[in-house]
Amino acid sequence: MLFTRDILEAIYDRYTHRAFVHPDPLETLYAFENQRDIEVAALMAAALAYGRVEQILKTLEGFFFLTGPHPAAWLMEMNPSGLETAFRNFRHRFAKGSHMVGFLCGVQSVLHRHGSLRAVFALKDRGGDIEEGLQGFVDEILKYAPLDPGHLLSRPEKGSACKRLHLFLRWMVRKDAVDTGLWEDVGAQRLLVPLDVHMHRMARLAKMTDRTSGDIKTTREITRAFARFAPEDPVRYDFALTRAGILEKKDPAAFLADFIP
Repeated sequence: MLFTRDILEAIYDRYTHRAFVHPDPLETLYAFENQRDIEVAALMAAALAYGRVEQILKTLEGFFFLTGPHPAAWLMEMNPSGLETAFRNFRHRFAKGSHMVGFLCGVQSVLHRHGSLRAVFALKDRGGDIEEGLQGFVDEILKYAPLDPGHLLSRPEKGSACKRLHLFLRWMVRKDAVDTGLWEDVGAQRLLVPLDVHMHRMARLAKMTDRTSGDIKTTREITRAFARFAPEDPVRYDFALTRAGILEKKDPAAFLADFIP
């Protein structure tokens, strides 16, 4: 393996600052203070975090223009016809207005029933495999979604990496200069790497995996590799390492060359 703890810590120390967040959907969370607002903002930002980051931020800007400073309160006060009107012309890559309406109606319903997204996650979470709680979280939202949310809500049972859901959990559970730590009680040691193309390439280059499929098996293998360096927080280095593609616009080899002798 090319990584050592010293190398990973050097990358972490270099990039884990809010100055390096832009452009990243994570930055949209910082506008909110109320926990429920942050939860709703984070779930929306993660759900829409696919495609070009510039387009993601543009879509989120439009969404938060609609909601105003309190997205949770806005959502809980909306009725289905109001959501249909608001998102009639919505489009974000594969997602259409009907997908947004289905997704938001599901989220609205679980907020009314359980009070917070943290409470929804807790429904099936027994403190072991994080995917158990995540599956219950998704199932509860889908139960009340009148329309198919499509790509906006991944299904863990299908065996995919569910990168955007694990990104949401990273934002909620970890606590440092960039992640919120609102759900610290879930336990950062249980998190799985949000596996996107950039992280997969970097992990293969660092010989953390030789798997070519970006699925949940690869996600777990890479997470176990990171856990050798930070067992209490295996996703610790995710934000810093993804600056290669998002911020530096470098391929993984060029990025790592700056840190690995």
